[in-house]
Amino acid sequence: MAVGPENPTVIRLDPAIVKWHNMTVNRHKYFRWTKRTAWLTFAYVILVPSILGTAGYMTDGKWEMRGKRRGDMISEF
Repeated sequence: MAVGPENPTVIRLDPAIVKWHNMTVNRHKYFRWTKRTAWLTFAYVILVPSILGTAGYMTDGKWEMRGKRRGDMISEF
């Protein structure tokens, strides 16, 4: 049989994981608004939802997928 540590309930922590965890917990303390962070915030909060909303609004009701058979047209216009 293999010989293990004297106390098998002790877990050794990886220093890299501990450092990463501390970085993510304290991220708000070191955040700064730069051109890059402002652009990314604008893109994910305003630009992407508006593009998806516009595309959804323009295509709303144009296709009917329910009750179609092979060869039937899915476009309603």
